Amino acid sequence: MTDHADDRAAIVAAYRELDRLGYVTGSAGNLSVRTEAGMLITPTGIGAPQLTPAEVVPVTLDGAVTGDFAPSSEWQLHGEIYRLVEGAGAIVHTHADACVALACLGEPLPAFHYTIAAFGADAVPLVPYYTFGSLELAKATGATLRDCSACLLANHGMVVRGRTMAAAVAAAIRLETLARQYLLARSAGTVKLLTTAQMADARARFATYGQQPGRPAGH
Repeated sequence: MTDHADDRAAIVAAYRELDRLGYVTGSAGNLSVRTEAGMLITPTGIGAPQLTPAEVVPVTLDGAVTGDFAPSSEWQLHGEIYRLVEGAGAIVHTHADACVALACLGEPLPAFHYTIAAFGADAVPLVPYYTFGSLELAKATGATLRDCSACLLANHGMVVRGRTMAAAVAAAIRLETLARQYLLARSAGTVKLLTTAQMADARARFATYGQQPGRPAGH
C-alpha cells in the first residue's frame, strides 16, 4: 500500500502557505486529500510550522485512524464532503479574517463580482452555526457543497473543495480575496449586485475559462 508521500508533502506545503498568508493561526484550520481508503488530513493540535509529512493522518470516511496521531476535530466535515461529492479531491478549511468577519455577520457572499460564479453558484452560501467538530456541522456543510465548491460557516470560517490540493488552495485564496473586497465595497456604500442572468453567463464562461491542454481546470 502506498504511503502517499506526494500527498503528504502537498498537504504540509499548502498548510504552511496558508499559515504564511495569515489564513490559519496556530493549529486552526485543516486540510485533507482524498485517498482510496478515505483521506489524509492534518492532525489536531499541530501548527503549520511544526507539521511534518509523517504526522499527516490517514483516516477512513468513517473515522478509523491509522498510526499514532489523532486527526483534526473536523474530520467528519471532510469525510461527509468526500462521501457526497465525487469530484472532491481535496478540502481546505480556514478561519481567514474576511471570511470569518462576513460569516459572523450571518451573511452569504453575494453576487457582487462575476468571479463568484467560479464557485458554481450565484452566491457563496452560509451554513448555519453548529458546534465545531460536530456531525451536524459536517452534514450541513457536505449537503451545501454538493452544489457549489465553497461556503462560509456561520460564526466560524470557510470551506472550499477542489479536485487537487493546489486547486483547493487557489479557491481558498480567491474566496478570502472576494470576501475582503465585498466588505471593503460595503464599507464605502451600497453594493450593486449582478443579476441572475449575468451570473449565469459568467458561470457558462467559467466552464472553459483558464484551461490548458493536458492540465485540469484551475477552478
